[in-house]
Amino acid sequence: MNTIYKERKIVSRLFAVLLSALLMVPLLSSCGGGSKNASVPPPVDDTVGRTVSDRQTEAKKGLSTGQKVAILAGAAGLYYLYNQHKNAPQEGAQGKYYLSKNGRVYYRDAEHRAHWVTPPAEGIRVPESEAQKYREFQGYNRSATGRDLTGLTSSAAPAL
Repeated sequence: MNTIYKERKIVSRLFAVLLSALLMVPLLSSCGGGSKNASVPPPVDDTVGRTVSDRQTEAKKGLSTGQKVAILAGAAGLYYLYNQHKNAPQEGAQGKYYLSKNGRVYYRDAEHRAHWVTPPAEGIRVPESEAQKYREFQGYNRSATGRDLTGLTSSAAPAL
C-alpha cells in the first residue's frame, strides 16, 4: 500500500513557499525607483584636453591698442572665469559655473556631471581696470604669490 505522511506534506509545502519567496527577492528589489542623487555620475576632470581659447579671444575684442592689460592665470584666472559665468542661465561649458568648497571651479553638463575648469596656461588678458579686483589672488600678472580660492564659497552650490 501507498501511505502518505502528513508531516512530509507540510514540510514540502513550506520548503516550496520558501524557495518561491527567495526567487522573488531579486525581481522585487530591481523594481525600486531609486533616488535622483544615486543617478548622478561622478565628476569628470578633463583639464588636460580642455582649452579656453574662445574666452581668450572674447577678452581681446574689447581691448584698444593703448589700453593697459593684466594677465590673469592660476587662481586669479580661475576666479575671473567663475565671475564671468556664475549667473549664466544655461548649463555646460558656456553655462553656469560653480565654486566648490575646495577652491575649484566647475560646471555641470546636460547629464549633471561635474567638469573641473582650468584657466588657459598662457593666462587671460583682461583690461587692467577690470583686473584690479583679482590683484590679491595667485596668478595676477603671473605672480606666484597670493591667495587661492578656498574659503570663497558664499552661496550653496550643487553637491558633487
